[in-house]
Amino acid sequence: MLQVNGVSLQYGSKKLFEDVNLKFTSGNCYGIIGANGAGKSTFLKILSGEIEPNKGDVTLGKNERMSVLAQNQNKYDGETVLRTVMLGHRRLVEIMDEKDALYAHADFSEEDGVRASELESEFSELGGWEAESEAETLLNELDIPPEFHSRLMGEMDAKQKVRVLLAQALFGNPDVLLLDEPTNNLDLKTVRWLENYLLDFENTIIIVSHNRHFLNKVCTHICDVDFGKINLYLGNYDFWYQTSQLMARQQRDANKKAEQRAAELKEFIARFAANASKSRQATSRKKELEKLTISDFKPSLRKYPFIEFKYEREIGNDILSVENLTKKGYFENLSFTVQKGDKIGILCDKSTSITMLYDILAGREEADAGTVKWGKTIQFSYDPLDNGEFFDGCGLTLVEWLSQFSKDHYEEYLRGWLGRMLFSGEEALKEAKVLSGGEKVRCMLAKMMLEGGNFLILDEPTNHLDLESITSLNNGLTAFKGCLLLTSHDQELMNTVCNRIIVLDKTKVFDKNLTFDEYLDAVNS
Repeated sequence: MLQVNGVSLQYGSKKLFEDVNLKFTSGNCYGIIGANGAGKSTFLKILSGEIEPNKGDVTLGKNERMSVLAQNQNKYDGETVLRTVMLGHRRLVEIMDEKDALYAHADFSEEDGVRASELESEFSELGGWEAESEAETLLNELDIPPEFHSRLMGEMDAKQKVRVLLAQALFGNPDVLLLDEPTNNLDLKTVRWLENYLLDFENTIIIVSHNRHFLNKVCTHICDVDFGKINLYLGNYDFWYQTSQLMARQQRDANKKAEQRAAELKEFIARFAANASKSRQATSRKKELEKLTISDFKPSLRKYPFIEFKYEREIGNDILSVENLTKKGYFENLSFTVQKGDKIGILCDKSTSITMLYDILAGREEADAGTVKWGKTIQFSYDPLDNGEFFDGCGLTLVEWLSQFSKDHYEEYLRGWLGRMLFSGEEALKEAKVLSGGEKVRCMLAKMMLEGGNFLILDEPTNHLDLESITSLNNGLTAFKGCLLLTSHDQELMNTVCNRIIVLDKTKVFDKNLTFDEYLDAVNS
């Protein structure tokens, strides 16, 4: 068990945490969520002991071991892959090293023998005889084959290092496992393996992740970091989201009713306080008013943009027909037809092929052969993977930038759209060229909403977005009544939005009406 007792942390005048008290128990998986800058990763560092709180303490159960997913990929460049994994249980490796040093003594003494015996006993208790085999198994299951086990970490590429460090964190069955963004840079196959591994893990897991599908799959509890507090909820991310929205709505409704009642009471008291015949009733109203409480309800630090795609022109029967489309180096003889109601997820091992397909459909690139035929009623809107052309070197303010894509150029109207995407007040006057990656994506989504397309094309739209923006985009695309083509690494988005999956190689190799999860089950069965 890991216990947090009265933990507070403050940097200057900024309070990150104040009097946090939590217990993390075996058999449970805790997802840590919160707005950007709320302190999720900092909290993990407090739990691991990397950061000392100003007040309070963190206690780990007696004889229990904690393991942390390393974030520095280059930390072990001088170690072999196999030893790097085993360093996940540092005490075990220390024993191995000390044993090897003792047995290498040319004049092995009686004292050395006593010490060696002690080490052998501890080594056995820690499962040392099975350790190397366990490390090899983890590496093999994470697609690091035996011929790489003796290589130096410095010789491995970035994606391989991520998997080795994950094996290191999992090695030796730690009592408490801390994982900060464990699915970053992992392919879908490895993410699914990790999900299944953690579902079978019997000890304590604490995770920070922006991957909603992952949080939904593995978490038994959600820890919500907000206003320096951490509130614990039973259930996965979706259950937390629905619960938190309901609680906030109920609190707002209760406050509204209380405010209305307070206004009625004040009006009655003002009218009849001096009236002898009504004085008793006025006194009664005063007492009721004194007892009436309006909760000090703070909106969450996290902000959800409002994303809603509407269109005016109804979709006809002819939507999009692609016939024998060929682009050398990307795909050849690609054919498919979009029907009414289709929300299609496009998959390909070579992501550049998808981007090229979308660029050709949008008229930004030309095919070598084949045809693209859009229906006469179709107005498409495109969110490209690389949006740099819209922002790089652009000296326009956001109001001026958005005006380029709007029929209505009134500032207040444009500010309203920017406000939906969390650019309020002075934020709307920032220059487009200085925006962060996430801000650029939100601007592109505002552009798409203004365009009112009845067919959307989105190439990795969740890149750079926080959980709140991804959730809002998910809701907006789910409610959208038109057609769309979507590619995203966000499995939850793909699964809840798409009703048809097309997989490309050099040509179309899979095309069925099913959800993303159903597709995964089909290809893995």
